[in-house]
Amino acid sequence: MASSLESAISKQLELLLELKAILEQELHLISSREPETLMQLLSDKEAVLSQIESQDQAVEILYKRASDTGITIDDSCTDLLDQCKSVLGECKYLTQINAKSVEQGQLKLVHLRNTMLELRARESMTYDKAGRTTGESSGKGISV
Repeated sequence: MASSLESAISKQLELLLELKAILEQELHLISSREPETLMQLLSDKEAVLSQIESQDQAVEILYKRASDTGITIDDSCTDLLDQCKSVLGECKYLTQINAKSVEQGQLKLVHLRNTMLELRARESMTYDKAGRTTGESSGKGISV
């Protein structure tokens, strides 16, 4: 029983380390603005998260079974659980960084769009006969 619990926790640690690697790669792709590769990576991330959830349920079942039967959890299982918690904390931190990066990218796009709209408005500005500015253009070479 204890060996199957240790094996399940070990598998969970592997999955968490895989998630951490994906999150690090995700940050790189967000920074380099590679949407196609990023979409594939997000699909992979979703699959790993699903595996982590399933493995978490399996570990929980084995842990309860061991507790209910009075089997003591050995130090190797406790150490593996501590490692899992540590990697999970790192994954949470990386997720926050990635979310901030996406947010910053969106803000930059909004700023760029607003700048482009302002430039278009300036380019289309003309003057009428009275010398007032107007944003509408009658066309090139046609005066009002």
